[in-house]
Amino acid sequence: MSAEDLEKYETEMELTLYKEYRDIVAQFSYVVETERRFYLANSVDVAPRNAEGEIYFEVRMSDAWVWDMYRPARFVKNVRVLTFKDVNIEELDKPDLRLPGGDTFGS
Repeated sequence: MSAEDLEKYETEMELTLYKEYRDIVAQFSYVVETERRFYLANSVDVAPRNAEGEIYFEVRMSDAWVWDMYRPARFVKNVRVLTFKDVNIEELDKPDLRLPGGDTFGS
């Protein structure tokens, strides 16, 4: 496999991953970004920990999806991440539920 073929393959995989993300993002409540991965999750808990004077974070997520094109199964029931780096957690904005007939619930 040439370098050009490998680059084309990785570009196609990244596009496939983006399309999957776009199709499922509405099913999740949080976006979680760590130094190594990007997750979508419906439950997130972050706890600072101290080990011998070093502060790190324990991040627990459930009902999660992992942005990783090399991973065969991206849906994960439970995830636990330990990191000394920053963790970014954002709650996704849920658009109002649209009922048949154009009525909006939640406004």
